Formats: sequence, structure tokens, C-alpha cells
Amino acid sequence: MKKYTFLFIVFIALNLVGCAKDPQNPNIIIIYTDDLGYGDVSAYGATEISTPNMDFLANNGVQFTQGYASSATCTPSRYALLTGTYPWKEKRARILPGTAPLIIDTAQITLPKMLKNQGYETAVIGKWHLGLGTGQVDWNSHISPGPNEIGFDHAYIMAATQDRVPTVYIENGYVDGLDPSDPIEISYKRNYEGQATGKNNPELLSMMWHHGHNGTIVNGVPRIGFMKGGESAKWSDIDMADHFLNKVKKYIKSKKDKPFFLYYGMQQPHVPRTPHPRFVGATSLGPRGDVIAEADWCVGELIKTLEQEGLMENTLIVFSSDNGPVLNDGYYDDAVEKNGNH
Repeated sequence: MKKYTFLFIVFIALNLVGCAKDPQNPNIIIIYTDDLGYGDVSAYGATEISTPNMDFLANNGVQFTQGYASSATCTPSRYALLTGTYPWKEKRARILPGTAPLIIDTAQITLPKMLKNQGYETAVIGKWHLGLGTGQVDWNSHISPGPNEIGFDHAYIMAATQDRVPTVYIENGYVDGLDPSDPIEISYKRNYEGQATGKNNPELLSMMWHHGHNGTIVNGVPRIGFMKGGESAKWSDIDMADHFLNKVKKYIKSKKDKPFFLYYGMQQPHVPRTPHPRFVGATSLGPRGDVIAEADWCVGELIKTLEQEGLMENTLIVFSSDNGPVLNDGYYDDAVEKNGNH
């Protein structure tokens, strides 16, 4: 969906609610998947996979049958979503490494800033990939500027993508779970002495790289870039969907007195596709299909939480993807071989 279309929807929603006898601005949640194509959703015609919770949103809301991503890749698409600015106007709005500086100017008008001015509390949970700091990040101290400086009251994110270092979570500018005695070092140019890589140590891999993803190995998965230290803070790939979802649930349950804006950046179905064991084999499409089933379950859990908290009727949910689908994106995971008629 075009960014300006989304802002128009929010504008109408806020004004309609403002006309009510007892005005109460609706909560707003953007669920932004990563590399999900419209043909991956059964409400849009997918027959080889079922997405009942995504379908619920489509069938009980407004289903867009002609919509356009602002860019065909993730960073510029997200830049447009949060700023309302064409990404080609910002030369840095391209696929960023995990060490890139923040590309949104802290003086820039953003969607969370707009909504804060309307009395909203704001949060981002999930994938960020818009840069952090000023280009020389010390991962062992407060990382700034970041989401908090462009309008988000609360931020629980991964810096870039699941296939890039650093493979840690960051909460309001601090690496979550970091042991100060094991500091993090990150490089996208050269490896650190003694660190295993996907290129040199294939015997340590649980997922084989196809192209590009042959740097530092974390949880048996080779990444883009090189990382040293931070062992206690490293994420568990198979638990990532649950981890972000639990943060989303906790946030929603804590927000009953004021309207909130939540930007939920899902990592699925971006590589590496690492479904939780509960979802392995959930589809016939291999890991890519399984993480889409996992993402659909997460959507259902979010809806369930809103219903349990009595917030569903006053919450506007916008579900979209940052760009279209990708099959082979750097790992051998049967995405092409098992795609079949999908």
C-alpha cells in the first residue's frame, strides 16, 4: 500500500473518531511482514498454504487488491512508511548493513511523532533496519540516535535483519542481556582472529549458505558480516517469532489508559527461515512456507490478545509487507525446490 494511502486512512480514522460524542482515538497497529508476497496469503488466492488469521483481517476489514510497495527492498520501503517521503529522495535509503548510521533525521517529521502529537504512546517491536547511531556504534553502551529519537517511546528491535550481525536484541538503545565482560565487536570488512565462518567452517553449519551469507556463524547459521563477543546476548533464531510476539503482547496489555501506536516489524519470511519446531512441517513448502504459517499464528495471537484485553473494537490494524516475495535469498532451504504450484 502506498504510504500516503496509509496516512490518509489514519487521518480519516482519527477525524471520524473525533466526531464521536465521547471521542477516543483508536489504537493503531501496523503489522509489517518481511518479504511476504500477496500470493503468499490465502485471502489473495494462495492455495498451497493457509493463512486464516491474515485472512481474518482481510475478510473483516478493507482488502486492498491494488496496492504498491514504496520500494522493492526493505530499508527504503520502511523509510517511506515511517517518513512519508519517497525513498529515492534519501540516497542512503538502500539495503543497510547492521553498522549503518540512522538514516532518518531526528528533526524529520515521522509517523510516530505525528501520532505522539495526537496523544498516542508509540512503540516499535521487531525488525528495524533503518540504521543506528552516527556510524561509529559502541554496542556496549547506549546506542543513539535510534528509534527513540525519531518518535518511538519504546523500542525493542533487531538492528538490521536476521541474516546480518549483530545478532542481538536492542531495547531502548541498550543491547538486551549483554555481559559487560564479553563486549561486542562488529565488522563488515574483516573477520576477527579465531572466529569461525561459514566459508571456512562448513562442518559447523546447520544451514548451508548459497551466496553472500558466509560470515560469522551463530546458532549454526552463517551471517552477513563478522561478530565477536556478546555470547549471553545472542538471540535464538527458532525462538525469535515467539520472543517478539511476547514483547508485543506485554506492550498491548500494559496500554489501556491511552491510545497507542505499535509498529510490529515481523522477521518472517525473510532468511534465514528458522521456524520454531512447532511449525516445522506445517506446510509442504519447506521452511519458507513454515515461517509463513508461523507468522500467521503470530497475527492470530495478537488478535486474541486484543480481544482478551477488550481493545479489538477500538484498534485499527494495518497489515502489509515491506516488499514482494523472495525465494532463494542466500541459503539452501528448499524454497525453490518445494515451491510447486504455490
